[in-house]
Amino acid sequence: MCRWIAYRGYTTALEHYVTEPTHSLVSQSIHALESTAATNGDGFGLGWYGDHPEPGLYREIRPAWSDENLRYLCRHLLSHLFFAHVRAATGTPITRQNCHPFACGTWLFMHNGYIGDWTRLRRQIEALIPNELYPSRAGTTDSEAIFLAILGAGLLGPGPRRDPIDATVRTLAALTDLVGGIDDGHPFRFTAALADGRDLYAFRYAANDAANSMYYRASDEGVVVVSEPLDREHANWIAVPDNSVVIARRDEAVQVVPLQEFGLERRAPLPRMQVQLSV
Repeated sequence: MCRWIAYRGYTTALEHYVTEPTHSLVSQSIHALESTAATNGDGFGLGWYGDHPEPGLYREIRPAWSDENLRYLCRHLLSHLFFAHVRAATGTPITRQNCHPFACGTWLFMHNGYIGDWTRLRRQIEALIPNELYPSRAGTTDSEAIFLAILGAGLLGPGPRRDPIDATVRTLAALTDLVGGIDDGHPFRFTAALADGRDLYAFRYAANDAANSMYYRASDEGVVVVSEPLDREHANWIAVPDNSVVIARRDEAVQVVPLQEFGLERRAPLPRMQVQLSV
């Protein structure tokens, strides 16, 4: 089970979230506290937006704790929206192409989750990727396949353009059907972040299993979404309810909205939450 963080807000150095905190992402790569895999040493990656529409990427197959470049990169890279991810592989090779985040066009994506019986379902899931986007399939992970399927559901490729949440919900519904539905199918866990350089979306969903942990914290400076808190002060973090999306659009209040409101049915509706953010 991987660990990740996503940030959107005022421009800041990546080190304030990736390497400096007491329970930073690098610390979580050695000893995660809310993961089935305490060690996440199967590669890591950074994705960030700067002066160009498309995101920058740095991905490496070594563990985050052993890459001497990471500390220097995080100190000098400044961004208003960035992702960081440490990987615990679940059956696919440890290669740079399989490390998160994944980028395509202006979109950035990272994932912590699981698709039961991926080997059997892989061909059907990859069939969700439009032909126009399939050349972007560089690795072998389920995560990258899901990302390209989401893009193909209305963000890139043929057909009408859709809202990112709508495209993701359509893909999650299709994947839930492929694993056998929500009653007695294979486990399907999905906690993921999606961004386009302007807005950030973070999803927490599962079918036939408990959803992986996800928290967020919002202030006047920005919003950060994490797999687990970056410090020991859990009171400063809000657990994201199961089957929900964190919406952090520029110049709008941060919202946590049940996915039922977008047509993804699973459980009784959860309360909507909203936090004012001034960036």
